[in-house]
Amino acid sequence: MPHSRVFRLVSAVVFAVLIVIAAADAQEDAPPARSSEPTPQEPQGPVSHYDKGIFLSPIPSDRLTFLNRFAGKAAKDLTRDKQYRQLVQSVIPDCMFHYGWDFMLTESLDKVLTGSQVPVQIRDGRYVTVSGHNGPYLQGRGFMWIDMQEGIALGGFYFRPTNGEPTPTVTIFSRQVREDSLKMSQLPPAFAEELTRWSSESKIPVITTRYFIGGTNRKILLEHDEDYCAPADGKAAPSDCEQLNADAADVDLDAACYLEQTNHATNATAWMIVGADQVAWIQVRDDTCRVAPDRLRCRVRITRERTHIIINRHSVAQLPHKKPGCAD
Repeated sequence: MPHSRVFRLVSAVVFAVLIVIAAADAQEDAPPARSSEPTPQEPQGPVSHYDKGIFLSPIPSDRLTFLNRFAGKAAKDLTRDKQYRQLVQSVIPDCMFHYGWDFMLTESLDKVLTGSQVPVQIRDGRYVTVSGHNGPYLQGRGFMWIDMQEGIALGGFYFRPTNGEPTPTVTIFSRQVREDSLKMSQLPPAFAEELTRWSSESKIPVITTRYFIGGTNRKILLEHDEDYCAPADGKAAPSDCEQLNADAADVDLDAACYLEQTNHATNATAWMIVGADQVAWIQVRDDTCRVAPDRLRCRVRITRERTHIIINRHSVAQLPHKKPGCAD
């Protein structure tokens, strides 16, 4: 048999095997069919797996009632209040954060909230949001979110790093949380809604690298586990929702690699290293999904599996103490 015919035969066999593998993956991913499930045209809201137990040391509600006095007032007025500053000091991790330069995380937040004219919002009589949209550089933006009923608080900070890490980034933080891994759905649904609202008002990209800094003073991945093809409130899914899911999986993988490379330091300043093994893995993933029935869905699944391997590869190493660092 001529060499060219042999080559074509082998290529056809390999191609057929890849199709079978990809099809099997798609069937494994697909949820079991049930007559009671809505049709694809009926969008569903993202599933919440809020884990109240991850929040330690709730703040007594009587220590938070003073916040009601500031409803509708400029954020800068609240940031000057002594009780508010004591509250912030108790819930923001005591660590260094790299916002252009190394600052304490509380200082970085002050830079975007001090002077903010954005009104303090209190929703449903319990959820307080203090925000600022005009940081002095790198498009810095930040907010504090407080649930006066449950006694929990979370902050957020957005900017565009120029030190070589994935950019732009949103870092969520709270000293009340001490997890080694975290997904967005584990946080309160009301917080997720506020984060979406704040991101839209602050003109933050829909898909952005997300980190979390908790009471262990280590930066971890805040994983995207939203389904952008199943939006809430009965809204139609965006036409590019599958691409959004794929982009979210990609930025999570990049963030997980960066965190591993920088030993989860909260003030890491290093260029992202893309090793040969990562380049080879991406090629294998893309080749595999190219023949899958749903290429983007295949890409999301395989990328998320890779991210979880990196997250769970080994326990987070403790960094040596350095001043002014905060990796202990």
